[in-house]
Amino acid sequence: MNTLTLEATIDNIPVITDFINEQLEALDCAMKAQLQIDVAIDEVFTNIASYAYPEGAGMATVQIDFDAATRVASIVFEDDGIPFNPLKAKEPDITLSAEERPIGGLGIFLVRKTMDDVRYERRDDKNILTIEKKI
Repeated sequence: MNTLTLEATIDNIPVITDFINEQLEALDCAMKAQLQIDVAIDEVFTNIASYAYPEGAGMATVQIDFDAATRVASIVFEDDGIPFNPLKAKEPDITLSAEERPIGGLGIFLVRKTMDDVRYERRDDKNILTIEKKI
């Protein structure tokens, strides 16, 4: 498992994406899966950077693991910000036009639709979101 810990800021999204992509490329990840993972990273980390630490910036850890037998990449996002389970958020009504839809909720919806598995847990005062994708 490879791990990166850094400040939870929007500016660090490219750092995380490069870190994960380096691992995925070494595993001969299909480009479509890699692009879907990149979108998921952007959505998940944007939420952490924007909402986990309302009093200021905090730290976040991103880990990637790979199961060679199943070719499944697991990416874990961990922060000790305010408790928030994004999987309990109401799904957006995608039948409405962009103008009619309330802001928010579309990002995690996309993550749930493009990843093979998405799990959340709150453990030891930490938010832990795991996304998995067969690569």
